[in-house]
Amino acid sequence: MKKVIIFSGAGLSASSGISTFRESGGLWDNYDIERICQAGCLDWNYDETIHFYNMRREDIKDKEPNNAHKTIAELKRKYPNNIELITQNVDDLLERAGCEDILHLHGFLPSICCMECGAKANIAYNKQDETNGTCNSCGGKMRPDIVFFGEAAPMYSVMHSKLNDCDMLVIIGTSGYVIDVNFLTQYADISILNNLEPSEAILEDVFDKIYYEDAVSAIDKIKKDIEEYLER
Repeated sequence: MKKVIIFSGAGLSASSGISTFRESGGLWDNYDIERICQAGCLDWNYDETIHFYNMRREDIKDKEPNNAHKTIAELKRKYPNNIELITQNVDDLLERAGCEDILHLHGFLPSICCMECGAKANIAYNKQDETNGTCNSCGGKMRPDIVFFGEAAPMYSVMHSKLNDCDMLVIIGTSGYVIDVNFLTQYADISILNNLEPSEAILEDVFDKIYYEDAVSAIDKIKKDIEEYLER
């Protein structure tokens, strides 16, 4: 059975109004990574970190899935056993478009987890505050269910396990600075890249097709590529 993996990054959600971290005017322009998204920052900067992720939930609350999210959901419904979804994004726009079984590599913004026992709770777009800031299982402090810079990313091993069965890899909207997508193409027979523009971290030669345009603009071409591959 042919397997297609769609691997997405911040560029997938950019047209929905969710800013990327590296773009001019992005989130990191206004915040110091070391203060609110670095391993250990919860030990000495807990309140500011919680406040930042409360604002991020507020920011995505009214955002809607764009046509790229919806088309991916359509493809997943059409080929449920052939398509796997892996994302670096912490938003839930793929879920709201109708996707299920998404591997979130860097965490999930609507979720919080216990710093002691790891128990999780979905708070959707609500703030983490005194009403939900304590674990119901052990009484420990809760934190955003996000992988901070410098922390272990347990879902990476799951990603590589899924990639072992990959025949076509579709990369959408990632700069390649956090995860080396050049290396990931070695798993697949066919690799497709869609980014808004070239990235110094990504080698064009390792891809069979490249679409330098917005994900919403490129998604119909990507859909055709996937359908033709799975149906031939």
